[in-house]
Formats: sequence, structure tokens, C-alpha cells
Amino acid sequence: MSPVKKAVLYRMVMPEHLCPSGLKALHLLNAKGYAVEDHWLKTRAETDAFKAQHGVATTPQVFIDGQRIGGYSDLRLHFGARDPKARTYKPVIAVFAVAALMALAASQAAFHTPLTVQAAEWFVAFSMSLLAMLKLRDVETFSTMFLNYDLLARRWVPYGYIYPFAELAAGVLMAAGVLTWFAAPLGLVIGGIGAVSVFKAVYVDKRDLKCACVGGDTNVPLGFVSLTENLFMVAMGLWMLAGRHA
Repeated sequence: MSPVKKAVLYRMVMPEHLCPSGLKALHLLNAKGYAVEDHWLKTRAETDAFKAQHGVATTPQVFIDGQRIGGYSDLRLHFGARDPKARTYKPVIAVFAVAALMALAASQAAFHTPLTVQAAEWFVAFSMSLLAMLKLRDVETFSTMFLNYDLLARRWVPYGYIYPFAELAAGVLMAAGVLTWFAAPLGLVIGGIGAVSVFKAVYVDKRDLKCACVGGDTNVPLGFVSLTENLFMVAMGLWMLAGRHA
């Protein structure tokens, strides 16, 4: 019979505050099969005294086999989770997956089948709109990251502020199939500039940068996925200009 794994957890449990990270740490330890000695820090004074005693700045704190592991993020790393600061494509994958599901659902509702040419068009348009929404959460931070690689924004800084609105306008108009004379060239231009900018930064200059495609506060690496996003816009613009919505 294997020995029982034990852990000690100190977390804030106060009438006015129940620490979310403490609850997550407790759940993770239980899920990993640990018997948890759960200590509640019920007052601010108790919390401050605990921090001073152990020389830590935050709670919760987890101890396993007498060794301090740290807070919830440290505990996740201890169990082999990915470093939250590491580069990841997850945000972009989530956007494309949601856009695909929305496009398939819209096609099913409109044509009673999810697999249509219109679904493919909606996928690109919805992707553009969702990506624009993420940029618009914080245009200032987005524009700062965008300036690291976009060729036009480097020459004309206001383009970094205009881009999310242009992307949203192109996406919504493409989804609606209206004002093609405006939406198609707009998508073609911003996608073309973006594709050239990403290609130069990544494949010519060999720079290791973060992509601003899902906003300026993520760790998505600038590379193939970023290039694909822009090429989608170029392809959609060309497709519409070729007369699909004429």
C-alpha cells in the first residue's frame, strides 16, 4: 500500500474575502491525491503574520514534504503544467475554433447544412471580427506591440490605432455581404501589409517577437499563424473582388 501523500496549505478565508487561488490550490492538491492540511488565515493580521514568518509576499502558500512550493501558479508548475509566461498559440486557436463553429452554425441555420462555401466565407469574416474585438479591448497596448513589426505603423503611427477598427469593419461587412466595393479592398490592403510585415520580421530579419493579433497582452509568437491570419484576409478580399458577391 503506497503511503498517503500529504500537503500543507495556507490560504485566506475571511468573511469579506475567500481567496480564489487558495480554492484552486486546494482543488488541485485533492485532484492529485494529496491529503491536505488546510489552514485558514481568517484575518488580515493572521495573513500578515504568516507572510512575515515565511518571508513571502502572497498567499496561498503550499508546502509538500516540508518544502515550500509557493502559490497556485507555482503549484501548477510543480505538477508539470506549462509556464503561463511561455509562448503559446492557444488564444489564436481558440479564436479560429470559435469562428469555425459560428460559421458552421450560421450555415446550418441558413442553408440546413453546415458545409457550404458561405460557411468558409463566414469563417474568415468571423475570425477577423473576433480578432478585432480582442485588439479593441486595449488599443493602446495593441498599437505598442504592433509597432514592433508592422511596416506601415512604423512609418505612420496612427495606423496602429486605426487597424483594429478597419479589421472589424472589413470583417462585419464581409459577413453581411454588403459594401463589397469597400470591404474587399480594405481587407486586401490591411491583410497584404500585415502579411509582408510578418514575413519580413520573422523570415527575413529572423526576429523573435510576440504577435499583436489577439491584443497586446498575450504571449502568442509572431510567425506562421500570424502570417496565415493576414493571408486569409488577402484571400477573402481577392475572392470578393472576383465577383462572389457581385
